Amino acid sequence: MKFISIKEAIKKGKGKVAVRGWVHRERGSNVMKFIVLRDSTNIIQCVLEKKSFEKQWGEIDKIKIESSLEIEGEIKEDKRAPTGFEIKVSKINIIQIAEDFPINKDLNEELLGDRRHLWLRSRKMTASMKIRSTILFALHEYMHKKGFTEIQAPSLSGATSEGGSETFEVKYFDRKAYLTQSWQFYAENFISAVEKAYAIAPSFRAEKSKTPWHVTEFWHFEVEGAWMDLNDDMVVAEECIAHVIKKVLEENRSELEVLEADISKLEKIKTPFKRVTYKEAIDTLNKNGHNLKYGDDFKSAEERGLAKYYGDEFVFVTNYPLSLLKFYHGEDSKNPGTGTNFNLLAPGVGEMVDGSQREPDLKKITERLKKAGVDLGMSDWYLDSRRYGSVPHAGFGLGVERFAAWICGFDTIKDSIPFPRTPTRLNP
Repeated sequence: MKFISIKEAIKKGKGKVAVRGWVHRERGSNVMKFIVLRDSTNIIQCVLEKKSFEKQWGEIDKIKIESSLEIEGEIKEDKRAPTGFEIKVSKINIIQIAEDFPINKDLNEELLGDRRHLWLRSRKMTASMKIRSTILFALHEYMHKKGFTEIQAPSLSGATSEGGSETFEVKYFDRKAYLTQSWQFYAENFISAVEKAYAIAPSFRAEKSKTPWHVTEFWHFEVEGAWMDLNDDMVVAEECIAHVIKKVLEENRSELEVLEADISKLEKIKTPFKRVTYKEAIDTLNKNGHNLKYGDDFKSAEERGLAKYYGDEFVFVTNYPLSLLKFYHGEDSKNPGTGTNFNLLAPGVGEMVDGSQREPDLKKITERLKKAGVDLGMSDWYLDSRRYGSVPHAGFGLGVERFAAWICGFDTIKDSIPFPRTPTRLNP
């Protein structure tokens, strides 16, 4: 028979089927064996009676978790089975009998990390990786639909993008090089050629953070557009978020159910998202028991609080004081001393997207660099974007893992990346 996926077999519901995969669970006696078989699409219970497999029973009895099998039999509905269907097996081909599987429910996070390459086989991680794939595809789809050109930048550079201690230094032949923190410096030059550009690529941050929301290598979705202002930037960001969520709901409902994710949370996401200024956010926080003064930066608890206070929905916070911003953030001419910037805060997580309308004036950027004591050094080429045909422009960055973790309802972004890298984890 032609092999079909377990998902297709369940959809068929009755009759002869042939499936193949790995043993998810197994139990039985000396007369009957129950095997829960998994493939990348679902799981199904398979029942083998000894009287039908007298010659093979000795080998069948040795089957362990993660053994690989090919099975033929009759599928029927059975509400007692894990997914509501089971296969009465008439033929089995044992591809390989696995060794004792080194993962069980008693392993702690550290030991699961050591066995990450095997833990990816769990239903949780399989569902997570499928949702992650949909997210990445949907981001590409939205950007191409809106006329953005995908352009990559190097991961290795001869200088840091903004300086600081959060950069990984590597040996590059007889020189020093640095792993990229962001695509932005390149992007602000790309746009003079293609006008609207984006990239999805790894970024590296040498942060010795042990929080559940940080990894040292993450996938960065970054956008930059010529002629875009702050409002244009926020519209692209919110529409990206909404488009991705719609795609995941369309294509990954079964994976969301495996993860027991809050689907109603995703279904209620609508654009436009609420917009408040930094000053309004300060007032809201203080009304809710926080103790902040104008000029304070928000910590993660305050960011999560803001999303909660504004109805457990996404909220843009704009116009932060310039003193909190980088040299390339623009200044709002209508609100001097504040930036043309935003943070998009997500309920339960906090910052999801960071963006701004950039400062297009070379003289103002130079003054702010001097004031901040920043010497671009070998990154001075970045300012050619202002020297030769500078135009108003804006952009933003989104951490794919943080977004995926929010969609899936995870407590850590480590569950939304195949092989997380942290200050203490470099293998597998």
